[in-house]
Amino acid sequence: MLHNMQKTVLNKWNDLYPRSMKEFSESLLDWYDRNARTLPWRISPQDRAKGIRPDPYRVWLSEIMLQQTTIPHGMRYFLRFTELWSNVDALASASQEEVMHEWAGLGYYARARNLHACAKIVSEAGGFPQDAQSLMKLPGVGPYTAGAIAAIAFDEPKAAVDGNVERVLTRYYAVASPLPDIKSELKTKAQGLVPTSRPGDFAQALMDLGATVCKPREALCDDCPLSEACVARKDGNPLNYPVKGKKKDKPQRFGHVTLVHDGERLLVERRPENGLLAGMIGLPTSDWFTDRSDFEAAGKQYEHLRHVGRVAHVFTHFRLELEVYEDRRSEISANNQIPLKQTGNSGMPSVFEKARQKFVDSDLI
Repeated sequence: MLHNMQKTVLNKWNDLYPRSMKEFSESLLDWYDRNARTLPWRISPQDRAKGIRPDPYRVWLSEIMLQQTTIPHGMRYFLRFTELWSNVDALASASQEEVMHEWAGLGYYARARNLHACAKIVSEAGGFPQDAQSLMKLPGVGPYTAGAIAAIAFDEPKAAVDGNVERVLTRYYAVASPLPDIKSELKTKAQGLVPTSRPGDFAQALMDLGATVCKPREALCDDCPLSEACVARKDGNPLNYPVKGKKKDKPQRFGHVTLVHDGERLLVERRPENGLLAGMIGLPTSDWFTDRSDFEAAGKQYEHLRHVGRVAHVFTHFRLELEVYEDRRSEISANNQIPLKQTGNSGMPSVFEKARQKFVDSDLI
């Protein structure tokens, strides 16, 4: 059944594709020239037409930062990083500890370690590779990121298929198969749509269209340059796409975290260099258990401490609940501490920052 459905989808693509490819790119680029978002890592289409080129460093940094997050959230990190390290050589000269500290709160911390490692390689090489195939050899650069950097920074005609682009294409072609099953076909069709001229603007135009017009919960078809040929619009049901496969339930883990403080300063510790949140500063914590009985047994060692409350956090592959405890002491190590009532970036991952904030917001201090 699924095979027949996919065959029908591919036949529909093949019917539309040859006669709409040129019109697709021309209509989209004309729309982009009038509606391009202003973003700090972007060169406007008008400036690109004058020969002004994007800074590959800023393109790369933005693409790495915006993985798994929103532009408003990622924007402040981008601005902070470029204020501290205005080019790839400056970032390469920073310590990993400095980079990890500024990354705290952005999540997916392996990206920060790869970012720093990549900066060192690029700095030593004298600049970024200028094609997707070479870019993919860099730490933290996968197929999407390589395509986006190659297209936007170096005008290589490569597709950059993110969630926004997937949504636009599944609606445009009314793809009936669940999105995970059709990803490779989407990438192939997207690559075929990329024009040989202005591929960087084309990549950003598709992203902008998905972000501002063909949105997840709203399809502004009257504002869309592709609406006349869009199959989902013709069928009257654009919000039915993309079709999502059934989500797997994330497993639940449980643990305990301790706020060791002297009333003013909070004890922190450096996490191991391997594993989740590797190399970050954090709070003393127990193992994170999948079995509730093991978790409850481990909790006996915290019974002498004051219980502050519970915090929850969602990682990529599991959900975590941490019971938060206070351990007040007259003195703590001077070498491993931060202000208890820290404002701004504490340098800790969000899961530990939640625990600290839980205590600060309580009436227990």
